[in-house]
Amino acid sequence: MGTTDRIKGVLAPVVTPFKADLSPDPERLLRHCRWLLSQGCDGLAVFGTNSEANSMSVEERLTMLDALVDSGIDPAVLMPGAGCCALSDSVRMAAHVAKLGCAGALMLPPFYYKGVSDDGLYRNFAEIIERVGDSNLRIYLYHIPPVAQVGITLGLIERLVKDYEGVVAGVKDSSGDWNNTKAMLDAGFPQFDVFAGNELILLENMRHGGVGCITATGNVNPAPIHQLYVSWQSPEADAMQEAVSDLRKAVAQFPMIPALKTIVAHFNGDPVWRNLRPPLDPLSDQQAAALIAELEARGFAMTALAA
Repeated sequence: MGTTDRIKGVLAPVVTPFKADLSPDPERLLRHCRWLLSQGCDGLAVFGTNSEANSMSVEERLTMLDALVDSGIDPAVLMPGAGCCALSDSVRMAAHVAKLGCAGALMLPPFYYKGVSDDGLYRNFAEIIERVGDSNLRIYLYHIPPVAQVGITLGLIERLVKDYEGVVAGVKDSSGDWNNTKAMLDAGFPQFDVFAGNELILLENMRHGGVGCITATGNVNPAPIHQLYVSWQSPEADAMQEAVSDLRKAVAQFPMIPALKTIVAHFNGDPVWRNLRPPLDPLSDQQAAALIAELEARGFAMTALAA
């Protein structure tokens, strides 16, 4: 499987809107996805961490994914989260992602059991690939040890790429450690693309052979992040990196998922966007006001989503 048509650039792990009864809201999700693509996002990592995916059932995720595709979102820009604790759930998600022709499946390791071996994780990913048995499947490993507490080592990647070259197509490194990201890049795994887990290291990632970033704040600041991605070789790149990093740090002063939803809600005049599934809590009114003040002090504005 070649690399020329692989997804690259800036992907947003799209926040999931919930109605008052906490059921997923496909209409609002579609509007947000269309807005993200119009603002320069190269792809949509729906059902990732910032999507509250692990607060949703597999059935809910598949229904929402089908609704996006049926409404005209090109599967080639979608990298849905497909990694679950249950092997059968991961297989079901990954098989549907491949059947739809999505760009890839973003694959968490099974994260409930801690202290598991690389052998056990290898067997998990191998079983998914073998059971799906679809040549369209591309897996992007999702390394997020601060949350999952189960990491993906270089040795594990080496084994998977050797046995499933072109199927195990890349990684999102959300370790928060540039040295770890750089080690993945320096390893030179064949047909293996490295996405930074946020825009703070987007420029360094590109300079060392990476292919972009999958970043939470892509939900609200996609155009400047995309501009940095396309201009990473320009003389202005360092200044552009500083600007997007400053905004990211402002948002990161608050719990990320409720902060993102607060921003979308505020700039769209739509309080429904503040809904989160338990156990997550929305920002308090005081926190929300402080966040918006931080953004407005930087001249930030988010254009409204299309109706």
